[in-house]
Amino acid sequence: MIKTILIIILSVTFFGVLFFILVRNALKRKLDILLEDEKKKKSDNLD
Repeated sequence: MIKTILIIILSVTFFGVLFFILVRNALKRKLDILLEDEKKKKSDNLD
């Protein structure tokens, strides 16, 4: 019984961490793209 509970807890933890890393990387990529667009707009307005 304890073995089954430990397997469930470990698998949920593993997939949770994996999901967190994927979402964090996707948000970071999106934020980088938005910041690049903002920099381009600011540099275009200064010219």
